[in-house]
Amino acid sequence: MRSIWTGAIGFGLVNIPIKLYSAVQGSELDLDMLDKKDHSNIKFKRVNEHTGKEVAWENIVKGYKLDDRYIVLTDEDFQKASPEKTKTINIEEFVAENEIDGIYYETPYYLEPEKSGARAYVLLRDALHKTGKVGFGSFVLRNKEGLCLIKPMEDILVLNRIRWAQEIRPTDEITIPHGASKPAEMKMALELIRQLSGPFDISKYKDTYSDELMKLIKAKAKGGKQPKTTMRVVHSPRTKDLLSQLKASLGGKRKVS
Repeated sequence: MRSIWTGAIGFGLVNIPIKLYSAVQGSELDLDMLDKKDHSNIKFKRVNEHTGKEVAWENIVKGYKLDDRYIVLTDEDFQKASPEKTKTINIEEFVAENEIDGIYYETPYYLEPEKSGARAYVLLRDALHKTGKVGFGSFVLRNKEGLCLIKPMEDILVLNRIRWAQEIRPTDEITIPHGASKPAEMKMALELIRQLSGPFDISKYKDTYSDELMKLIKAKAKGGKQPKTTMRVVHSPRTKDLLSQLKASLGGKRKVS
């Protein structure tokens, strides 16, 4: 893996030099866009709006339009705006992880210590394990400031980028039903949850859609008529009565994707 950011974790007066790595990768197939007429690959080019000519990456700069003219910004300008945040992940406070709702989580990254910060890295990791707390702070990545959460995952520290509160849309335009659940239905629902409960093991779940899509692609590549497939209905209740549906659900086999 190649690091995408280098800096340090600010932990009180302790400074832990680290490298940041992306922790995730897509599992979907890499599909290209083609022209419907002749299946030619569609290319996107960076074109100068005045000359119509393509511009190379090394000749592209960033700018902000102010009073009908562009103010061009350099890499040094982005760092000067807040030198500390461009190079430091400053832990502002330690909080209980369950206090942060899942809607705020955005992107996870791995944190690797430089040799000079190994002891402090281990200390922070082990202290978080013992207290059950997570570090909460902010930093700047790719010219954008974001909140972040630092937590241990076995032997490694993981940083999760966290959305700002103002980025979460309000729910006042969503229609939510009111009223309480019926006791008999609640009893059945709790029993169904108990029946389907167990230790969490995400490795049991696979992205099977990409596999099936690849099978279809290979079959089409060989030519010939494609077999028709019909949608398998997973849930097909025989009755609209909620209590009857819950009763029928109990004792059913547990399915894993």
